[in-house]
Amino acid sequence: MYPGQQPGPYPPQGPYQGQQPSYPPPQQVPYPPQYQQQPQVPQQHLGEGEMRLDPNLTPDQRQLVVRIQQQAKAYAYGFVLGIPLTFGGAHYGITRTPIGFAATAVGLVAVAVGLFAMTRMRALKQQLRLITPDAWRSPAAHLPGARKAATLAAYLNGVLALLSLGAAGYLLYKGAGWGAYGNSFGFGALVLGAFIPFGMGIAAATTIPQLLRVIPAGAKVGRSLYSIIMVLATTVLVEGIKGKSPLPALIGAVVVAVCLGAMTLLGRAAKRMRGESV
Repeated sequence: MYPGQQPGPYPPQGPYQGQQPSYPPPQQVPYPPQYQQQPQVPQQHLGEGEMRLDPNLTPDQRQLVVRIQQQAKAYAYGFVLGIPLTFGGAHYGITRTPIGFAATAVGLVAVAVGLFAMTRMRALKQQLRLITPDAWRSPAAHLPGARKAATLAAYLNGVLALLSLGAAGYLLYKGAGWGAYGNSFGFGALVLGAFIPFGMGIAAATTIPQLLRVIPAGAKVGRSLYSIIMVLATTVLVEGIKGKSPLPALIGAVVVAVCLGAMTLLGRAAKRMRGESV
């Protein structure tokens, strides 16, 4: 029996006994190609704090997005836990006993973890931009319509930055009426609440140079940030209506209307920058 030949019901016969010469048995490989499996992207389920991925992403893009989401979790946990502990602990240490500075030390460690995750996340986002079409200058950048759309989107994101920074200032101002400055826990929560729109304002401001270079990704980021501002403005509107306060209700309604209009215009601007018909 030759190596690799499977035993059968008939004994092996040579080529000199009148039979047709048989082909050599096929070589056996340990892993046939039809059974090889491609690496799969980790499954994502609702309730895990992750967004559903766009089915149009390439495998490389999907892997980068999953890694970005993992770093985003560490970033969020670091700041959500670190900022209240840092500022609340410092408030307690100054107003009560020095033991509060121990919480400040723990908070600083958590913030450091968040900063490290943010650095990693930015590096991964840079890799993702290299393989994402919207992160490059539009092929229609030479057209007047695309340039006008990019300029309009830059103005809209500038308004977004002002709204976000204004929301942070509004929260810090209202904190005095809520008694947050006299309470260590309330002060920590207030600083965290003001940090969220402040960070959004900085993120919106960083998209303006991209939009002036006719990069459609800036418009997509602006739409996402406007949607968050709209949720906050809706809360102010509802609270104003419940409390029968005309000024907060008016401010909330105006901001909601501005956000809806800006999101619509940014969506159209992104299409024009890509050279698509609106």
